Amino acid sequence: MEKTHEIFESPQLKLACSSSFQPRNPALNKYALACAVLASTNSILLGYDIGVMSGAVLYIKDNLKISSTQVEILVGSLNVCSLIGSFAAGATSDRIGRRYTIVLAAATFLLGALLMGLAPSYPFLMAGRVVAGIGVGYSLMIAPVYTAEISPAMTRGFLTSLPEVFINIGILVGLMLGLAAIPAIVVAVGVMAMPESPRWLVMKGRLGEARQVLIKTSDNEEEAEIRLEEIAKSASETAGESSSWNGQGVWKELLIRPTRPTRRILIAAIGINFFMQASGNDAVVYYTPEVFRAAGIRRRKELVGVTIIMGVVKTSFVLVSALFLDQFGRRPLLLLGTAGMALSLTGLGLGSKFLERSAHKPPWAIALCVVAVCADVSFFSIGLGPITWVYSSEIFPMRLRAQGSSLAVSVNRLVSGVVAMTFLTISRKISFGGVFFVLGGIMVVATIFFYLLLPETKGKSLEEIGSLFEDKCTGGGSRGREMSAR
Repeated sequence: MEKTHEIFESPQLKLACSSSFQPRNPALNKYALACAVLASTNSILLGYDIGVMSGAVLYIKDNLKISSTQVEILVGSLNVCSLIGSFAAGATSDRIGRRYTIVLAAATFLLGALLMGLAPSYPFLMAGRVVAGIGVGYSLMIAPVYTAEISPAMTRGFLTSLPEVFINIGILVGLMLGLAAIPAIVVAVGVMAMPESPRWLVMKGRLGEARQVLIKTSDNEEEAEIRLEEIAKSASETAGESSSWNGQGVWKELLIRPTRPTRRILIAAIGINFFMQASGNDAVVYYTPEVFRAAGIRRRKELVGVTIIMGVVKTSFVLVSALFLDQFGRRPLLLLGTAGMALSLTGLGLGSKFLERSAHKPPWAIALCVVAVCADVSFFSIGLGPITWVYSSEIFPMRLRAQGSSLAVSVNRLVSGVVAMTFLTISRKISFGGVFFVLGGIMVVATIFFYLLLPETKGKSLEEIGSLFEDKCTGGGSRGREMSAR
């Protein structure tokens, strides 16, 4: 009987039970929610920029007397420069911690926001966007990683999708460039109450501090101890007992000599970030007034009004996705989103092509374009929008998480910048309709990619997720379906 009692009291069995028999609708830990909200507030900054530029591009071009090419450079410069921040954020967060990397992101964007808000000319505005872009890059990488590392497994999907929620809120309320400084100030002040990531603390050998954070973000002390034991075991396997580990050797393991599971994780993370921006969603939002102008909507008030409607729809659907992400899982919503985007973009392409060839602009064709744009951004908000940040921050093992996510987000920002800086040029060559057909085709490829290569991670601890990419799980599609069924 004593042996049986010992077996049932073993941490390994408790850990297995905690993974397999979680409550169907677990309570949301308020402390973890507060930390996630504060860390994600920086994401409003990118939303502000997208919302501001979408409406302001109509006026900036006229007021500053700049060409369409200069508009593309202005819009895309922030995304390209965010590549610098996202690429540097991995090593920075491994060295100084997740918490202070969030402070660095807020401070950098604050400086850029002030420069943009006070810009008297095009060069001055460009300088502000360069600085702000670096801050955005830091924020987009560190917020999901920090939130994933501090969240309980059963609510991690919702909490880690908050950056995308805040991006959409930022889009909706991004009316004045100077307002972008406000979230940065809030984060800079509020970070004093934020704890450090428990996984980073364990990697540094600060187990007592990690235990205190886990107690606050868990339902009870027993759960906290189980999580701590799992994290400590993972840390001892990756960095040994050294507390001076600062991410040494990570790039070699990621890019030069990756194991098969690491290669699969890297392909999945880079793939989902690539397709997020190759979908053209940011460009569609940035250039919505241009798209609708080509569709026959000429008045500025109408153009701004339609853009606001699109922002409301986009924000509403990302909230729906965030709330149901932990219930339905990543794969179903991701596949629904990309398939829906493919259909929406095809419809938008058909409507745009008809309007291009029609001397008169029939109301039904204009309505089709408006509905298709709203559907496109809605399906993006259901799938790729929130799930990209959730998935790419949770699938890397602890020692690779910061710099692996950094690499994936860098691809995200690079593709976003290229799309934003070429969208108008390509549309002039092949028309808006042609561009939307191409983007629809890309979404078809994305749907197939996700179906075959991305397993379900719902309800798994960060330490358990690595096993989904190991050799024993063969066949991408069957692996994904198997994990979804559990």
